[in-house]
Amino acid sequence: MHHQSIALKSPQYPFPPHLHPPKPIPSRPVFAPISFPLHPNTTINSPRSVFCCRNFHIPVPNHPPRSLPSSNATKPAAVKTVDVATLGNLCVDIVLNVPKLPPPSPDARKAFMEQLSSSPPDKQYWEAGGNCNMAIAAARLGLNCITIGHVGNEIYGNFLLDVLHDEGIGMVGMSEETDPVNSPIASYDTLLCWVLVDPLQKHGFCSRADFSKEPAFSWMSTLSEEVKRAIKQSRILFCNGYDFDEFSPSMIISAVDYAVEVGTSVFFDPGPRGKSLLRGTVDEQKALRHFLRMTDVLLLTSDEAESLTGIANPILAGQELLRQGVHTKWVVIKMGPKGSILITTSSITCAPAFKVKVMDTVGCGDSFVAAIAFGFIHKIPLVTTLAFANAVGAATAMGCGAGRNVAAVKQIVELMEAPDLNEDDEFWNELLSEHLDSQDVTVLSKMVLNGSNDRMNQVPLQRVVSELLPKLKSSQLEGKLSC
Repeated sequence: MHHQSIALKSPQYPFPPHLHPPKPIPSRPVFAPISFPLHPNTTINSPRSVFCCRNFHIPVPNHPPRSLPSSNATKPAAVKTVDVATLGNLCVDIVLNVPKLPPPSPDARKAFMEQLSSSPPDKQYWEAGGNCNMAIAAARLGLNCITIGHVGNEIYGNFLLDVLHDEGIGMVGMSEETDPVNSPIASYDTLLCWVLVDPLQKHGFCSRADFSKEPAFSWMSTLSEEVKRAIKQSRILFCNGYDFDEFSPSMIISAVDYAVEVGTSVFFDPGPRGKSLLRGTVDEQKALRHFLRMTDVLLLTSDEAESLTGIANPILAGQELLRQGVHTKWVVIKMGPKGSILITTSSITCAPAFKVKVMDTVGCGDSFVAAIAFGFIHKIPLVTTLAFANAVGAATAMGCGAGRNVAAVKQIVELMEAPDLNEDDEFWNELLSEHLDSQDVTVLSKMVLNGSNDRMNQVPLQRVVSELLPKLKSSQLEGKLSC
């Protein structure tokens, strides 16, 4: 997801009379990350790198790579020392409770945002948002992460850098060597997102990107050598639809093409922006089509899959997206409380969701993606990867908000110690019935009475849990995950 919500209390700055800051929720502690043992050929003592981000320097943490090495690891050009790099969509979220969400009129919403901005709340009400959510969730699973993007040289940018640093996440700044002299100062500022929550816990969002025809950082036109180096050293480049709010379509295409060129897998989650990009400018439509062709792993909700294909059945929609893709290996369909589906050219894997008490769904999608990346990198069986992703997303839903409040290992362990699936046999049987004779179908189940049969491979939940739980518990005690 793009945005997240936190809880607030007693601001030190005045609020408009009709706004009410929520109560604070203490930040969750950061637990020892999950890690896999290093391969003998993996470089451990890589030099500490420093990248420039508009007038200040951001060190990239010297974490050893914690993933399985590339099959071409003996070739220097193919060495990947970073697990996940996120592209763009770095913002600070500020959350307020409001009696009602702002009106849909752009002018009215802009006036509402300007009113909010006139008296910003204290720093304690800020939270890392956007792609920081996915990066933090992935880092807490033990993946070595960096963010690639732009933050301003001001209090909000410094806050975001502090959060990333505290989570062990590196930052690679995107900037031009020569900035246009006629660009307004605001175009260099860190993006803020005002997250508005009404009494029914519905969310509304306002940011300056909503009211501009041009991307927020339209002054960027090329990838710097630092950015290229970061992409080249990463196993995965994660992008989402909100990148189009910041960068030009040509800039985004160049990042995707470079990732493909240097053997970095591209993950793409179009999110709600996918639908608007379909109706966007010619360049936006071209860039979206390019993403869908060149992405290795495509992640989207069933509604988003239908918007992109016109096909209501999520499996058929996923198979159509696979056919359209050139590099596409996985299409992962998020089905909300039903669970999730992972589709390849030869198989369909389904995992019902975990039953939990949902407090806040913001950040669940980002946590889910982080676990999918974990499974992809470590070549974990597909059904185990899906179950793990469902568990990580559900653990985040049991808390409040994203950013530093996404689930840590402790919450995931607690959930998996007493797992319960939201099974709906009628739903899954109807969805899978027409694919049983033509595809390898695997389904996660609470229990298997008769084992697998010729039509469907049923994997018991307990088997998956018994594989994952010891590793998760070990990571809490030792700070590393054996494999």
